[in-house]
Amino acid sequence: MSDTPKDDLLDIDKFLCFSVYSAGHAFNRVYKPMLDALGLTYPQYLVMVALWQDDNQSVRSIGEKMYLESSTLTPLLKRLEANGLVTRKRDPKDERSVRISLTDKGKELRKQAEDVPLCVFEATGLDVETAKRLVRDLRALRDRLDGGLS
Repeated sequence: MSDTPKDDLLDIDKFLCFSVYSAGHAFNRVYKPMLDALGLTYPQYLVMVALWQDDNQSVRSIGEKMYLESSTLTPLLKRLEANGLVTRKRDPKDERSVRISLTDKGKELRKQAEDVPLCVFEATGLDVETAKRLVRDLRALRDRLDGGLS
């Protein structure tokens, strides 16, 4: 960045972070009608996807996958429980740990959600290889940024 003119340093259109941030908002706008039909918010959808992939997880495990603190995750999980999609139970092996499991209703919701990823992918207009490369690059960027905070 040393060859960047000083006038460009605060040009929002050149911020990588703003491009990622605004792309996230654009994704949310694509997801919203589909998730509204499922009765889920985007963070709730991500938790459900994690549970459809691997049921009966600890709150800590879900938080690590989602990059969320348990204080942020707990209210979201309580709403999913109130909607009858998951159960929250203390782990009998470790009373400090809470395990999250899908209910039958939560398992059935998976069938309704199966078309969501393809619809979102199609909305991007990307080919499969470009999408895979972008996912790989963004994960690497996230990991480098996380590594810099340790």
